[in-house]
Amino acid sequence: MRTESGHDLRHHGDAEVRDDGGSLVDLAVNVRADTPPVWLREHIAASLGGLAAYPDGRTARAAVAARHGLPVERVLLTAGAAEAFVLLARALKVRRPVVVHPQFTEPEAALRDAGHAVGRMLLREEDGFRLDPAAVPEDADLVVIGNPTNPTSVLHPADAIAGLARPGRVLVVDEAFMDAVPGESEALADRVDVPGLVVLRSLTKTWGLAGLRIGYVLAAPEIVEDLQRAQPLWPVSTPALAAAEACVGPRALAEAAHAAHRIAADRAHLLAGLARFAPAGLRVAGPARGPFVLVRVDGASAVRRRLRDLGYAVRRGDTFPGLDEKWLRLAVRDRSTTDGFLRALQRALTD
Repeated sequence: MRTESGHDLRHHGDAEVRDDGGSLVDLAVNVRADTPPVWLREHIAASLGGLAAYPDGRTARAAVAARHGLPVERVLLTAGAAEAFVLLARALKVRRPVVVHPQFTEPEAALRDAGHAVGRMLLREEDGFRLDPAAVPEDADLVVIGNPTNPTSVLHPADAIAGLARPGRVLVVDEAFMDAVPGESEALADRVDVPGLVVLRSLTKTWGLAGLRIGYVLAAPEIVEDLQRAQPLWPVSTPALAAAEACVGPRALAEAAHAAHRIAADRAHLLAGLARFAPAGLRVAGPARGPFVLVRVDGASAVRRRLRDLGYAVRRGDTFPGLDEKWLRLAVRDRSTTDGFLRALQRALTD
């Protein structure tokens, strides 16, 4: 989907590793490597014996509610966070939706598909892509923002985002990558004091479940009811429900917390390596707090092609409103993978 500004809102990182990209080292998709873990695969596999029955999401829904200390009426399970964006676009009666960019493009794509005229608030590179709450139009009755934001990796203060709430406004916060932040600092998922707040979570990224499609919405009961009415019957499969229940349990939360600290260390290693290319004009947006980093470099399109020839896939940045063809997004990987990538980047920048 190309908009009047020329951005392909339906281009995502998986396009870099499809077809002839299947053999590349993947730094384009923000799913944690080496997942799902064996214990989670076995748990999901054990649910297959119940496929003859229609899915019953009550247990998983209660588990998600307990994980966030919320009443079950504030939880809606979805087939990934992407379904939640479609439900919001179709179910909510809004007149002036505004999407804060650069960010994940599916919210705007879903709103446009539902017939909405979408306003954009563009965060600026010179401000570090940080949120300026005063720049959000006062009459916006739906505001969408990511935290930490894909692709900039910026983590906005929770109070700044909460300050966007207004009477009559729905405030949608995409926290798909929040569990990759140590301590989930700046999370709003557990808050019930912010009027109109809708928080989206994904279990895809940390647990490697992109092919299973599982996420959830946290919102006031009346919003959950509106979204649920827009869902088809049995929208989440039995294996996905099993995954949801498992991924919010104590064992999974402890593993995710450990992974968040490891990601932070691996990101620091990547950033230290990228700093060596500053004399070549490479700049990192930041400070990066997500499991990916955004870099600007002249000739990024050519660099991306050279990296492909050298065996590495990275995400182009020009499909994100607010960015242009000079930007690339890099997923954080383990140190060995990063070291190999940095050697390839050296060649890509000098060949």
